[in-house]
Amino acid sequence: MLSFSSATAQVSLYTVVDLALRNSTPVRMAAADVMRATASLTETKDAYIPNLVLGSTLGYSYGFPLGEPSVFNVTSSSLLFTFSQPDYVRSAKAALQAAQFNLKDSREQVILDASLDYIQLDKGQQMLAALDQEEQCANKLVSIEEDRVLAGVENRMELTRAKLIAARISLKRIHLRNDTDLLKQQLAHLTGLPAASFVTNSQSIPSAPRSLAGIEVDQMATKVNAPSVQAAQQTARSKMYLAFGDSRQIFRPQLAVAGDYSLFAKFNNYDQYFRAFQYNNFGIGIQIKVPLFDAAIKARERTSAADAARAFAQADQARDIADEQISQLQRSMNELTAQQRIAQLQAELSQEQLDAIATQLNSGSGSPNGPQLSPKDEQQARIQERQRYEDVLDANYSLLRAELSLLRSTGSIEEWAKSGPK
Repeated sequence: MLSFSSATAQVSLYTVVDLALRNSTPVRMAAADVMRATASLTETKDAYIPNLVLGSTLGYSYGFPLGEPSVFNVTSSSLLFTFSQPDYVRSAKAALQAAQFNLKDSREQVILDASLDYIQLDKGQQMLAALDQEEQCANKLVSIEEDRVLAGVENRMELTRAKLIAARISLKRIHLRNDTDLLKQQLAHLTGLPAASFVTNSQSIPSAPRSLAGIEVDQMATKVNAPSVQAAQQTARSKMYLAFGDSRQIFRPQLAVAGDYSLFAKFNNYDQYFRAFQYNNFGIGIQIKVPLFDAAIKARERTSAADAARAFAQADQARDIADEQISQLQRSMNELTAQQRIAQLQAELSQEQLDAIATQLNSGSGSPNGPQLSPKDEQQARIQERQRYEDVLDANYSLLRAELSLLRSTGSIEEWAKSGPK
């Protein structure tokens, strides 16, 4: 495990994602599954490679010798031909591809989780800065209302309202501080970095490609790029080949080649009972088997056929779920884009109102027939402007979360995460 300094410093999104992938237990387990599938494929191919076994059956016998009195023997055997083995090799290859797609799917889920936690923490830190300013304005508003109540120009109800505004801002700040601390702890578990060292860098977050909208998303869904769907399809193909191989066991010849060399011992009296005794003995031949009936093989054939049928149904289900998720995310993106636009306009309007109030207070150019503005109005406008700014941050995060979920569903979030600065 790498050791990191506890000093606070900015950490980029690229670094967080990279460390999360290295430390993720699901990714490590998926990588182990790939290693296991690779070994299984090698095992099915190695059935054609002759093995080599060294043994010995040393012993003493009296009278007519029983058994084989070899000082040592070397045997070798290998599969020569079966109708089923090529299907088993194809099954192992498909299983390896399924494991590789599962590894990619695990990586992309880790990337999504780490990215969303990082982006949400970045948003939380920006909102905390805005809440600090909002809290200052609320405290000034309370102070103004206290002076107005003491001067007799305002009733205590307005002071209570100002205190309530300040209390709500303080409560929101406490909630947000707790949320950011939890996000830091989650990122610490993902990356291995100390929780206290997380300071996000907004510039390291790449923009989500908006070209995924519309017909391009539909095309990607048609091609089924989601790793989870591709893994399910390859698993179904693997089970199909396995079932096909099991169905080609009965009534089909199976050929194997075997060889044996033995060095016989003389102390077992073989030379006395056999006229042509010799020390060195060697044999080689081909074994041919044609299974005519085997109830266990027939049962296994039915089991593997049922497994294949279930796997294909699961692959179709995974494809349909992925298509529905993509369609739902695409529609939600349209709605979230509209909400983001509204939040942005409301923030711009609040800023313009604040600028207008500040200008009137500084120049004293208010309308004589209109209501007279006061520092109270300015602080209320500043509080509202900060609240609208926080609404923009929430809307931006909601839209980006939907965009990243769409990238996750289409199997391209890893490219997005690696496109930002390191």
